[in-house]
Amino acid sequence: MSFVGSMRAYPEYKFVQKCLLEIEDKLGWGNSSSWHNDVFIELSETIQQNTHVLLSPTTLKRVWGRINYASAPSISTLNTLSQFAGYVNWRDFKNKAKTKKPSWLAQKVTANIGVIVGSAALMTLVFISLYSMIGRSKPQVIDAEDIQFTSQPITEGLPNSVVFDFNLKSIKSDSILIQQFWDKTKTIRIRNNQQEQATGIYYYPGYFRSKLLVDGEIIKEHDLFIKSYGWLGTIDYKPVPKYFDSTNLSLHTTILKEIANSTEYIGSSYHFVKDFGDVSGDYINVQSSVQNLYRDKWAVCQRFRIVILGTQGALSIPFSIPGCVSDIGLMLNERYWSGKEHDLSAFGIDISTPRDIGISINNKQVHITVDHKVIFKDYYKQSIGKFVGIRYRFLGAGEIVNLNIKDINGISILSK
Repeated sequence: MSFVGSMRAYPEYKFVQKCLLEIEDKLGWGNSSSWHNDVFIELSETIQQNTHVLLSPTTLKRVWGRINYASAPSISTLNTLSQFAGYVNWRDFKNKAKTKKPSWLAQKVTANIGVIVGSAALMTLVFISLYSMIGRSKPQVIDAEDIQFTSQPITEGLPNSVVFDFNLKSIKSDSILIQQFWDKTKTIRIRNNQQEQATGIYYYPGYFRSKLLVDGEIIKEHDLFIKSYGWLGTIDYKPVPKYFDSTNLSLHTTILKEIANSTEYIGSSYHFVKDFGDVSGDYINVQSSVQNLYRDKWAVCQRFRIVILGTQGALSIPFSIPGCVSDIGLMLNERYWSGKEHDLSAFGIDISTPRDIGISINNKQVHITVDHKVIFKDYYKQSIGKFVGIRYRFLGAGEIVNLNIKDINGISILSK
């Protein structure tokens, strides 16, 4: 893990690091030093699904030392992380961490510490002698210009396998990875004798940044565009979603029954991802009417979000019934508002009947309306790049009654 120096100041730092290591082992997403922004966004959602508590990506970055922040994590943050790691709370984690018995090997080491120290001293002298004879080994120098790394989807539609072409003959390493996206199913490990090609599979459309990593360092990266080829509907099972016909942006009765019969949290989504040309994501207007179709049992909060996709970032606009706004989070590219730390009550609406939702973006200034009344306005600084698509994600099920997206000139580029 990579930590910022000032994070080491608070008293419980060592316990926090132990907890984070347990979480990393549980996730299996690789070393946290290679985690990018999307990983922390997904981790935030994963923790919320497991604990029903939302920790913002920014908070998680602070705890993991990716943001310079001198203060210790709050007790509520530590309790949530401990629960996600499998403990009752932070106190339970610390007590068990303190009382864990040393392993058999550790006990043997303690009992024979004198012999071990003497042997270590002798081995040190031998090592120094050998080291002076053979000289210092030079670290491997990798010239990115000599490395080929490209990709090509092999079909249209979803799911879609992608062929990665590369030339790694000049690299010697036991840790070569292709990082497709945030989770381990989209991380490909390259064997030493695997010098030219690898394949990966994508289950959702989007605009991805594929990375070639050697010993945890990014050597080369490129954009990978997986299009939806029209509207695509998914029931968001993990790890593989179920696809359904979403031409009308609604759900067939059989799909609704399948969702209603689920005993666990399950979501459904509508995706539209394509090349819109030079349409800027920082100057668009999205108007749509949205309705909830299932709100019983675990879907009572009626949570849903609208995600605007760009080549360099995204906006994620959340909604829920008023009583559940504490569990939502708003993201405007690099900026994030947690319902635990901010008043997002304006995003608490009942969508059991169609509601008109507007998202207007003008030079990174964002205005959000519900039934033509402004509920939120703010800004972001980092461009999301070219507009490449939109997603509607529902907890349970929902439908889009109508939709119209316009560019900076007021020309409709996507409508229903």
